[in-house]
Amino acid sequence: MYLWIKALHIVFIASWFAGLFYLPRIYVNLAQESNPAVAERLLGMARRLYRFTTILMVPALLLGLWLWLGFGIKGGWLHAKLALVVLVIGYHHACGSLLKKFERGVNTRSHKWFRVFNEVPVLLLLAIVILVVVKPF
Repeated sequence: MYLWIKALHIVFIASWFAGLFYLPRIYVNLAQESNPAVAERLLGMARRLYRFTTILMVPALLLGLWLWLGFGIKGGWLHAKLALVVLVIGYHHACGSLLKKFERGVNTRSHKWFRVFNEVPVLLLLAIVILVVVKPF
């Protein structure tokens, strides 16, 4: 059973992160867009992607909890990983907050800021994978 839960956890994590990689990219385009029709289309894409990404986050987290609590996974690396997972959840919610600002027309961030913001989940995923695979402590 452990391997099935682990496999599903990895699939949902990969899917969740795919959304987190692409959503800020839509924000880059929104921050540059001056055509209202195009901006509305991008907003629609962002709304749907954020909702879908949120749906993917739930089983990813629940399966991770099952692995941790149900199978007794331990170690210092796990504490560091869980701290990074909290940051990923925060990033996810920050994406939702930014989406609301775009919807209200009050975004103050530049497309350059969103390009940097877009790199955050890549760095978080890299650190998490290293912790899980290498287990440095």
